[in-house]
Amino acid sequence: MKKYIYIALAFFALTGCKESFLDVTPTDRFTQDNFWNTQEKAEAALNATYATLLNANSFYSARNFIYLDALTPNTYQYNADENLISRGLHNANTGTFNTTWNICYQGIGRANNLLANIDNVSMDDAVKKRYKAEAKFLRALFYFPLWNLYGGAPIITDAPPKSFDDPAYVTQSTAPRNTANEVLAQILKDLDDAIANDVLPLTTTGAAKGRATRGAAQAFKARVLLYAGRWEEAAAAAKQVIDSKAYTLFSSYRGLFYLENEGNSEVIFDVQYKLPEFAHSLDVMLDQQLGNAPLPTLVNDYYATDGKPISTSAVYNAAAPYANRDPRLQATVIIPGTTFKGAKVAENQYPSTGYGLKKYTIFKDDEKPANVPTANNSELNLIVIRYADVLLMYAEAMNEAFGPESGADKGLTVSAAVNLVRKRVNMPDLPLGLTKEQMRAEIRHERRIELAGEGLYYFDIRRWKIAEQVLNTDVFNIKGARIDGRAFNPNRDYLWPIPSIAIQNNPALEPNPNYGK
Repeated sequence: MKKYIYIALAFFALTGCKESFLDVTPTDRFTQDNFWNTQEKAEAALNATYATLLNANSFYSARNFIYLDALTPNTYQYNADENLISRGLHNANTGTFNTTWNICYQGIGRANNLLANIDNVSMDDAVKKRYKAEAKFLRALFYFPLWNLYGGAPIITDAPPKSFDDPAYVTQSTAPRNTANEVLAQILKDLDDAIANDVLPLTTTGAAKGRATRGAAQAFKARVLLYAGRWEEAAAAAKQVIDSKAYTLFSSYRGLFYLENEGNSEVIFDVQYKLPEFAHSLDVMLDQQLGNAPLPTLVNDYYATDGKPISTSAVYNAAAPYANRDPRLQATVIIPGTTFKGAKVAENQYPSTGYGLKKYTIFKDDEKPANVPTANNSELNLIVIRYADVLLMYAEAMNEAFGPESGADKGLTVSAAVNLVRKRVNMPDLPLGLTKEQMRAEIRHERRIELAGEGLYYFDIRRWKIAEQVLNTDVFNIKGARIDGRAFNPNRDYLWPIPSIAIQNNPALEPNPNYGK
């Protein structure tokens, strides 16, 4: 798939035509009238919709997605918009809010364009149905941030009126915001349409990797329902993915994020990067501490190997604090005194917090890199959703809907689902006889640890309504010195502001509470 995205973007670069004085249809460029006539061009339009995921300003770009962890107690970003947001200093003019909004609508517009025009193309009917299903899956992906972060936005399902690719077309309309529930309904409808009639393959292999699948749509539906608190439906959607037996936990937790293991058995949907056309800079950004540095509060939350917090564990030794710990700690975090990139990590090597983020770099502990990382020289895919997350979603939804002992009648109990994730890294099973509240705490802990550095904890602390508890605090480094402060206003910050530029272009867009226009 990666090689076709470049061709697709070239198509969009050719579409800036204007109406001529004589209203003559141009013959030297693509227009809506002369483009939709072959399957190859329909595929180019679909690939260009995928390419929106790779835009540097996209919510789903590798950098932007995982840097959401810097808005949580997991990591720290000393500059850029994440620092402003984490300190509560953001407003409706903050750039991240505007670019996220615009690129989401760019992706929606591209999906809408295909869905509005593909029936004009004479092509294989089965392929046409698959392209439509892929476009609806992608449209659901792009509507997700507008629902989850902004709390509602205009629902637009028509093609952009002016050109093939008009990212600002929503701001040029007079459409008011739809409610969050209406956007949620649109997302679920698109996902159900993508899943229906087995039009999409359950999984993909070879050249089709990175494309939407039935498994990806089912797993993303489970995530959306979980975030909406619709527990029974979320559990059922997650169980569909589990019962398909299409995915398994990859044998190595660290190996999940090695370049040679891309598209492994655990990956359900990822954003495809490829040098030199589509690259990111995470190797150099994380390794040279340009942001997203792990915090001691995350490091201290990893259990000891007996499955207990370090505050109560008999095997934890404060004199050797990183020994006898959950193996995911050193698979995720670069710790002073350990070996990384074939050399001992110096005490001041990661000055921001004292720790570095290992996950989402391609480097290995015992191998010195052949080349020094440089900007825009990384091609590790961003994993949007993976099987371990599905198991934990199932466990959480079942516990909330039916309690901690539920699931036996479905072939997988709550504790068994969590224990599968823990077993991969040889952590002990959960204790028996947990109450619903105790199980909830263990599942939340497991999500934080298993998915640390992947951007998902930001959604979790918001939907659990604990953000004001964990974010209104100072930030400290490995030596206990204060390095910054955090602030979260629960009357405002559970939603992002509607961008001021969007409101200027479309006054019908009402701002979110306590932000102003």
